[in-house]
Amino acid sequence: MTVTKIATVTFRIKPEIKAALCEAAEREQRSLANMLEVMIRDWCKREGVVSQSIPVEKRQ
Repeated sequence: MTVTKIATVTFRIKPEIKAALCEAAEREQRSLANMLEVMIRDWCKREGVVSQSIPVEKRQ
């Protein structure tokens, strides 16, 4: 059995940024946490930030 490790991240953002994130997550039918993870993965891929510990997500 594979154990998934989860890290907690806490930060503050402007309400309008959170509203945009909520809308993006709703459009993609994702949770806020998952939407942030997808956005970070996309940014890392575009900017060449590579880590063996960041698996590529495949959406079904």
